[in-house]
Amino acid sequence: MRLPRSAAGWTVAAFGALALLMGVVGLLWPAGLLALLGLTVPAVRAPGDHTGTFLVASSMAAVNMGVYYLLAAVTEWRPFFRFTVVFRTLTVLVFGIAVLAEIAPVRFLGVAAWEGLGALATALGLRWDARRGIPVTGVEATSSIPVTGAGR
Repeated sequence: MRLPRSAAGWTVAAFGALALLMGVVGLLWPAGLLALLGLTVPAVRAPGDHTGTFLVASSMAAVNMGVYYLLAAVTEWRPFFRFTVVFRTLTVLVFGIAVLAEIAPVRFLGVAAWEGLGALATALGLRWDARRGIPVTGVEATSSIPVTGAGR
């Protein structure tokens, strides 16, 4: 098993592992995931309530996302690291608006804070790695190799 070789890689791996874990929790124990997020878990669901369906879809997406993040971390795919900083920052904004619009409970700001801290940690890791001169490896290092003899 390969491990990340940079500070930014470790931040991405940590988020990936947590996303994978939370996805598995959501698939195996949906009520536990709702409680962990501070969301109400009613004893009986109303007809037409598709919370369970949404939890299965979101949890499976979290499992997939966790695997993607872990794969990016072990291959040191830095363009992906930079991409996550931008979109995790956007996630903070969207989740904050959801709370302000009363679509989500105030406790959901904890999820927004987690995303923001993760984006900040990865951004700082990228900066620290650049200052330390971490060599480019993995996908980024091989993506510019020209293909020769194609079609022969």
